[in-house]
Amino acid sequence: NEPVSKIMTSEVETVHLGQKLSEVRRMLANNPYHHVPVVSGEKLIGLITATDMLKLSLAVYGVDERAVDVMLDSQHTIESVMTKELTTIGVKDTVRTAAEHLGEGQYHSLPVVDGDKLVGLVTSTDVIRYLLAQY
Repeated sequence: NEPVSKIMTSEVETVHLGQKLSEVRRMLANNPYHHVPVVSGEKLIGLITATDMLKLSLAVYGVDERAVDVMLDSQHTIESVMTKELTTIGVKDTVRTAAEHLGEGQYHSLPVVDGDKLVGLVTSTDVIRYLLAQY
């Protein structure tokens, strides 16, 4: 019955609709995370995943990164790529609740919210690490 706040990442890098999609690509390429919440102020409005970006990427076809960025920015926006209908979890919900949602296998992260405000992100990896620490 531990609160999800015990295992969530609370310092989450986010993007907003005015940013370029190439910035998201670089964030995902240069960091160990695979999910970038999209916010308007502090309000969560979407999520972009590494899988979303892979669907758009031309890098596998031998195009250099600058060309990929130009193409991404000219053909797509953050809003057109992000998932808008999100399953979220409340900051006071339990690790068990997070595990139940993640265990459904539809996604690998849950934005943690307090009302509409993004306060963290919990991933399937966070839940697995928590469970390993119990045994």
